[in-house]
Amino acid sequence: MEKKAKIKIAITIASLAAISILFTRQQRRRRKLNQCSQYSCYLQSEPKPQHNFKRVLADNSYSPFKHANKEKSSGSHPYELEITALLENPRPEFDFSNVDLDLQRSDSFVWVETKSQLNELANALSKEFFFAVDTEQHSLRSFLGFTALIQISTEKEDYLVDTIALHDEISILQPFFADPGVCKVFHGSDNDVMWLQRDFHIYVVNLFDTAKACEVLSKPQKSLAYLLETYCGVATNKFLQREDWRQRPLPAEMLQYAQTDAHYLLYIAKCLVAELKQQGNENSYCPDDKFNFVLEASRRSNTVCLQVYTKEIESYPGEAAASSIFFRLLNGQGGVSSISSVTQDLVRRLCAWRDLMARVHDESLRFVLSDQAIIALANKAPANPTDVYTTIAQADSDVDCLNLSSSLPSPSPVVCSHLDDVERQVCNNVENLDDILLANLQKCLGPNGSCPLSVFNYVLPAKSNWELKNQSNKFVYKQNGVKVSRQVAKKASRDLFVQKFSCKSPVYHNCRIYANDGRLLCYCDRKKLEWYLTRDLAKLVEDNPPAIMLLFEPKGRPEDEGNEFYIQSKKNICVSCGEGNHYLRYRIIPSCYRIHFPEQLKSHRSHDIVLLCVDCHEVAHAAAEKYKKQISAEFGIPLFIHKVADSRKAEARPGFSASITNFEAGVSPLQLRTAAMALLHHGPTMPSNRREELRRIVMRYYGGREISQEDLERALLVGMSPRERRRHAKKRGLSLKMSKPTDFPDRQQDSYPAVMVESATMDATKADNVLGLHAIETQKSGEKEGRSSLTESHESKPPTCSNGGIDQLVFSTIWKKMNSTSKVSDSKDDSVGNVDDECENSSVQNGFGSSSPTPNSKVSLLGHGPHGKQVVDYLLREYGEDGIRQFCQRWRQVFVEALHPHFLPAGWDVMHRI
Repeated sequence: MEKKAKIKIAITIASLAAISILFTRQQRRRRKLNQCSQYSCYLQSEPKPQHNFKRVLADNSYSPFKHANKEKSSGSHPYELEITALLENPRPEFDFSNVDLDLQRSDSFVWVETKSQLNELANALSKEFFFAVDTEQHSLRSFLGFTALIQISTEKEDYLVDTIALHDEISILQPFFADPGVCKVFHGSDNDVMWLQRDFHIYVVNLFDTAKACEVLSKPQKSLAYLLETYCGVATNKFLQREDWRQRPLPAEMLQYAQTDAHYLLYIAKCLVAELKQQGNENSYCPDDKFNFVLEASRRSNTVCLQVYTKEIESYPGEAAASSIFFRLLNGQGGVSSISSVTQDLVRRLCAWRDLMARVHDESLRFVLSDQAIIALANKAPANPTDVYTTIAQADSDVDCLNLSSSLPSPSPVVCSHLDDVERQVCNNVENLDDILLANLQKCLGPNGSCPLSVFNYVLPAKSNWELKNQSNKFVYKQNGVKVSRQVAKKASRDLFVQKFSCKSPVYHNCRIYANDGRLLCYCDRKKLEWYLTRDLAKLVEDNPPAIMLLFEPKGRPEDEGNEFYIQSKKNICVSCGEGNHYLRYRIIPSCYRIHFPEQLKSHRSHDIVLLCVDCHEVAHAAAEKYKKQISAEFGIPLFIHKVADSRKAEARPGFSASITNFEAGVSPLQLRTAAMALLHHGPTMPSNRREELRRIVMRYYGGREISQEDLERALLVGMSPRERRRHAKKRGLSLKMSKPTDFPDRQQDSYPAVMVESATMDATKADNVLGLHAIETQKSGEKEGRSSLTESHESKPPTCSNGGIDQLVFSTIWKKMNSTSKVSDSKDDSVGNVDDECENSSVQNGFGSSSPTPNSKVSLLGHGPHGKQVVDYLLREYGEDGIRQFCQRWRQVFVEALHPHFLPAGWDVMHRI
């Protein structure tokens, strides 16, 4: 009995404790909720360190970042000429052998926090030929992030520069970082270089990156922690890197960590340079080669200096974040269509609001509102501020405690200060989102704004990237029985466009292949590595990211080509704007020309295949189509033809090569189909002058004769592959038999559907979204991802590809063979290249100059096959292979002038020799 009584007492106490805890938690939430409604903005009572900055170079507005201006600068990087000079003529100056570097770290360092101390540091650096640098960043409580500390170490002293106290004075150090005669030693400098540009307009020239040296030496790891432990016997706590580096004074442990990161870099660089020289001596075949390893590390390091910082600017606030949430939320759930349109709209609204509030308050997105909270709000749609508060708190509490976000206040001070605005986003889904965002912005930063102005947000209202009062966006119509605004429908269509045609997985895997002497040959994908490993042609030397060493001697090496492009890792981002959420491949040299190049000029194709987001892809394609017209006028070779010889004569002249030059310019297949579709759907109701204009376009295709309704129907099939024609026939309720190409009447056998293109998108100003979708789909259906390979002495070959997307001229005499599969032979590179890219094939003759032209079952919509072959033949005849190389350089220049790309891989060059 006594035992049972004790159990009852214990249960009672536990129950009371649980009730007490629950009650206390609810009381705290209520008090916090009451506090939320009492303060206009938390920043009024909780100022942040960065608000003391008098000037920032990268504010939170939607305007692009402006780099420093410098005389004689040829591009967006003000020191491009100096860095390029170092790349073209590397200096073997990394000689630390005569320098007495102290391996023992003392606890003494110079804390630099006043302008006079900074001037003393500048005076000390003016006497140095090299110094080590590291930075510490803070990003949690800042939208773009900022540099909170710079560590600089010389032979004799360690300096910790307080960049919060000296933010507006750090420019004093600019000359020393930009001096090509002074070597700056970093480790993993990719981010540091851009952060220094972003915050202080400091540009690094003459860099030695110890991480790049590790790559050249094929070290098993290249982290700084590994180097410190290997060469210095020092262990560091890398978790301190995530601490709040804004706090002042910094704790002793953090100060020690910051000093250690820079103090040993010069000694590590000394050891690595010695190993590079030794490796060069052991693997050199002539005396002049002994510095090759050092120079290669130098070139790789200095290519990092050419990077330029850019702000990620979206077409609409929060658009990228919303897309990311959709894909992560829908993993294994069947795609975006499985989520209701209401939920999708709520996610977009909350992401847009979060983006705006993060810019206004200079906070990171994850601090303002977590992705889990957005998903919970969109699913539950709470009806009042209390429910909004509770929903956010519950969603964040469910996050794994190991997640950094779980340690953040939930809801955040931003949400608490603007709880009514969050409720408005969730509940008022009828009101135009532009109007809501502008009202929020006016409420926060207007004349009587609730939030303080700072150098980060004061230009935000003047430089918003959405329309202020666009009346056309208020036009409402029905879609699937639901009233939606034109803006919402357009945005949904655009999202679908991006989702469907962008790459679904990373293009560059950046796995590495080394020669048997340890020199880097190229980067490739995982499939290529597995091919070599399964055949015992290589051994695995690193796991993450994977790297292999070949067990045979390849025929080609990167240095044989004199270009660094093929031994550089590549980022899966748009090379123009840096967009990383969606991208697709773009061929700088149009395929209608390239497929006719001599085989020996087709190696290293990946140099001219880059990644572009959908928007930049459209711009590049429009520029390419415009330049094709210039090429057509320059060479006197029309882009399109509309009439061919009689079919009986065609049989006597296989390939029609003799008659091509006599063809007159015709109608673009896209223009033809657009005109035919408009006449079929809206002919009787459109203005007479417009109807007549479209009729003339179709008549020109048919040789000038009068056209009938049946002719318009046939015009819709021009440029369609057999699969597309069957799909078209199915939509119109026709049988598959009725959709066969043989349905063309005999009298039209001399009418030639001159089709074909290589590009994926089209100029949005000339075609509607539907045809744009078709243009990309046509390309994607015709491209088969392939892999170029290293040449090796082995009977079996690595996987190659058959490119079904090559533009193929289809003649009227072989319409019945359209469903047959084109025979494309495999090809294989004889030199090393980046094998993450697609392969093109040159064995198909495009129907010209061949005794038996083979039709291609995948016909593209905008190509100019005959035009491309004639241009290439003319160049080879008049100028030889040099003419082809100059022709490629012209196309690269067109690409650069159209997009001004800021994120091209290191080593990419307009003058690259194919």
